[in-house]
Amino acid sequence: MRNMHRRSFYLRAVSVIIPAHNAAATIARTLASLRPEADVIGEVLLVDDSSSDDTASVAEHAASRCALPLRVIQSNCRDAGGARNLALAQANFPWIYMIDADDLHLDGGLRSLLSRTDMQTRADMVVGAFRRRTDGVDRQIKLPVGYTAASTANASAYIQGHVRSIAVGSALVSRRAIDETRFPTGLAYDEDTLFWAKVLSTARLAVITQPVMTYFVSAERSDDRFTVKPAKRFLEWRQALHGLADCGIAKSALKVREGLVALKIARVHYARGDLDTAARFLAVARAAPKVPSDTWRCMRYQFKLAARRRFSVPRIQLQSA
Repeated sequence: MRNMHRRSFYLRAVSVIIPAHNAAATIARTLASLRPEADVIGEVLLVDDSSSDDTASVAEHAASRCALPLRVIQSNCRDAGGARNLALAQANFPWIYMIDADDLHLDGGLRSLLSRTDMQTRADMVVGAFRRRTDGVDRQIKLPVGYTAASTANASAYIQGHVRSIAVGSALVSRRAIDETRFPTGLAYDEDTLFWAKVLSTARLAVITQPVMTYFVSAERSDDRFTVKPAKRFLEWRQALHGLADCGIAKSALKVREGLVALKIARVHYARGDLDTAARFLAVARAAPKVPSDTWRCMRYQFKLAARRRFSVPRIQLQSA
């Protein structure tokens, strides 16, 4: 009887993966949010990635208070994707749940994701809704709408932004479905999108409408990623993006994603006053295939750029006046 109980637990148990870099201020709260799910968590793999604070010791104390089976993995990746990859290689249980060290799990979310796999027994990935908190304000609850049963179609729609995004922390995926798929490393942005698209290209998907986590975002920090060596970083990301063609995702879909990201970069540089960089990335966005709403956005920013350049007074003229 005891062996049967152990086997039943193992088949439903979850390996929780948390990459952490200098997360001493938030990790206890994140672990506490997982406490109500302790009965389905087989292990918590915290990857302490080059922290210079007390991340590991704070996590160990918090996990002890919450009765969570924590294992700390030390790393020097300095890369969230690389840290997750280390934990994926060491995960022991059939289901994988990833959450960042400054986000919060919502009570009952993990059990709801698991329950969906009981109702849809062939599903090896379940996506839930999530709450997005930007600079302390809850903006919206994102529902995982628009997905179909066809895996390649899901991956293509996801890359093109036609379906709701997946936050790290809003999905449960079987270790079998992940297989050898890993996060791309060394990218400044969008590595999560590339990972999920590759998993979606083969996964049998189910969805739930219940929010399962709160995703914390700093708008300034998010935009900062696009301002350091923008051309170099974009080319590195673009090369990784087009590697998804090996998963059966059409090159036309990848070009759509290229345009979406280029438009985002253009908007950030426009907002920060770097009009030349904004214009270069806007040209990339305009050349990419897109839906009518994105065509209008490109046109709007083209007009805004032209007007700002026309009516702005050069600094050298101001100094000589």
